[in-house]
Amino acid sequence: MFDLDLRSRKPIYEQLIEKMKEMIIHGVLKPNEQLPSVRLLAKQLTINPNTIQKAYRELEREGYIYSIPGKGSFVANKKEAVYSEKVKQLEENMLKLCQEAFYIGLKKEQIFSIVERAERAIRGGEEHDSN
Repeated sequence: MFDLDLRSRKPIYEQLIEKMKEMIIHGVLKPNEQLPSVRLLAKQLTINPNTIQKAYRELEREGYIYSIPGKGSFVANKKEAVYSEKVKQLEENMLKLCQEAFYIGLKKEQIFSIVERAERAIRGGEEHDSN
């Protein structure tokens, strides 16, 4: 289910968060689909259950999943996942990245091209442009 690099400098819980977000965004994990329990996933990945719990907590904080006590964790609806605080955070990050891009000399058209490639990738289009 997940391909984690145990030798990576990136913490395992961050890798797990990224993989789960990717699967949710690309529709591999559907809204309201139940996620594996912390114990089951820890056993499958042979990692500490606290690591899984930390990743689940962060995903819930960001609105990608929700939990029901006694039932488990579930994928949130996209509308629930994109709440105003997350949008604000993304806008701030994009603004900083665009400012840096302009500073190093990228043109507006190049930035738009990157945005278009990202949009195609999220819609399942080919990401292998020859740019």
